[in-house]
Amino acid sequence: MDLLDNTIRPYAWGSPTAIPKLLGVEPSGEPQAEMWMGAHPGAPSRTARGTLVEVIDKDPKGELGEAAVAKFGPRLPFLLKILAAGAPLSLQVHPDLEQAREGYEDEERRGIPVGAPHRNYKDANHKPELICALTEFDGLCGFRAPQESAGLLDGLGVNSLKPYVDVLRAHPEDAALREVLTAILSADREEMAHTVAEATAACIRLGGDYAPYADLAHHYPGDPGVIAAMLLNHVRLQPGEALFLGAGIPHAYLNGLGVEIMANSDNVLRCGLTPKHVDVPELLRVVRLEAGDAGVLRPEAAPDGEEVYETPIDEFRLSRYVLPEGAAAHDLTLPTAQILLCTAGTVHVGEYDLAPGRSVFVPADEEAEVSGAGTVFRATVVV
Repeated sequence: MDLLDNTIRPYAWGSPTAIPKLLGVEPSGEPQAEMWMGAHPGAPSRTARGTLVEVIDKDPKGELGEAAVAKFGPRLPFLLKILAAGAPLSLQVHPDLEQAREGYEDEERRGIPVGAPHRNYKDANHKPELICALTEFDGLCGFRAPQESAGLLDGLGVNSLKPYVDVLRAHPEDAALREVLTAILSADREEMAHTVAEATAACIRLGGDYAPYADLAHHYPGDPGVIAAMLLNHVRLQPGEALFLGAGIPHAYLNGLGVEIMANSDNVLRCGLTPKHVDVPELLRVVRLEAGDAGVLRPEAAPDGEEVYETPIDEFRLSRYVLPEGAAAHDLTLPTAQILLCTAGTVHVGEYDLAPGRSVFVPADEEAEVSGAGTVFRATVVV
């Protein structure tokens, strides 16, 4: 197995302290948003044998397992991260596999450079993801019932929001969500900025359920996404709880530290809370205009002590072991590749002692026994 040396991405929304605290190192003063573990070409993990991309390319079946290569091709189909949000991320949705392929092929056919700021589809893959909280973690996930959104908006007492309130109360669910979301994102920017300013003042004054939106407006003053965010469920995860973000589910991470796993893709359709490109027609093609509960996941215990976060996705499977002092070792050997990440205590895996934030790549069929006192997350695939 290989000890991983992982890149930390300094995105502006990252917390300057959360990842350093986990790693037990001094903060640099710069934001540290995500630590990537895997073989994404943008920042592959490094090993003593080369980058993880190079290691897998030399022997895909040996490293990943024959069944995984047959199902997903000669690549690691997931990316594991530690994510530290110190400020809200953009409000966004991800396409399903068919939408991603269609969108990618269309933009390729039209000759839009992959690096162009108005390009939506960087690849032809979908991007389902799962976030598991290591600390309290705030996020937005999925649409609220239109009646609930209407009540929230009406409570602000902002006259320019009244038409949205009326639509949300009078129209069928999907039509109401489509009409109001379209109106918010297509409104005159100057007029919407004035509306957001009025709404922000009301959120600050009212507090309580409105406090998250006041914080959004602090980071993104005048952004239409502040109003769009009020259409979504606000959720606060406790450590160990998770959210699964499937295709078309609008979401945003607001604050907290978590373990995130996703299919290897960079496809994002933004709805707001960003200075980046927002393609309203394409967003409306992809977003699921359905209200529902945010769907907080809690791990399901298996007989051997593994706690599994069940999702309908085969490209990744996330689980964890919470190991008490003196517990017997667990055999984690699999016919597929896996990444093991320690997030608490000290965990022994093979020849390595993993402190929080340290991880190893375990090739298919390589013996992997874990012991110690701490928490280890296991990322692999379903074949």
